[in-house]
Amino acid sequence: MTGLIILGAIVLLILVFVGMYNNLVRMRNEVKNAWAQIDVQLKRRHDLIPNLIETVKGYMTHERETFEAITRARAGAVSAQASGQVGQIAQAEGQLMTAMRGFYAVAENYPQLKADANFRSLQEELTSTENKIGFARQFYNDSVLKFNTACETIPSNIVANIGGFKKAEFFEIKDEGEREVPQVKF
Repeated sequence: MTGLIILGAIVLLILVFVGMYNNLVRMRNEVKNAWAQIDVQLKRRHDLIPNLIETVKGYMTHERETFEAITRARAGAVSAQASGQVGQIAQAEGQLMTAMRGFYAVAENYPQLKADANFRSLQEELTSTENKIGFARQFYNDSVLKFNTACETIPSNIVANIGGFKKAEFFEIKDEGEREVPQVKF
């Protein structure tokens, strides 16, 4: 009888361990999936920017510095994507976002450009993509929060340590300048 109780307790512990391990695997995969969604939207953004710049170049021939800043920021963002490091990608994307704000500020000085259908269409697509990136980042960070909490709380932290699960990195803006609200002047 005592042997059955001990065996039952061991089986129960094994089942709990397996359940926790599987839950951690599921959450880690959710984090990976959430990152893949961000990756898709960042790729879309990177593809839209050259089209937007080409559309605008015909109107703004003397805004070379603005184009170069965006081109450098985009190249840095694409390069950071290849690294796979969330912090590095977040920093590069923040720099790209700052360059794009400057671009839109300059574009405001060209009324004929703002009326151009191609520019408006590309700007709307980029705005839509920015919104999708925002939602994807939120979902990713929520997934990271759940996963990291599971990796740090008892008893699942024991399973996480045994299984080699490592905390995931949040996608966050670290540069305070990127957090500032852009100034719009008419």
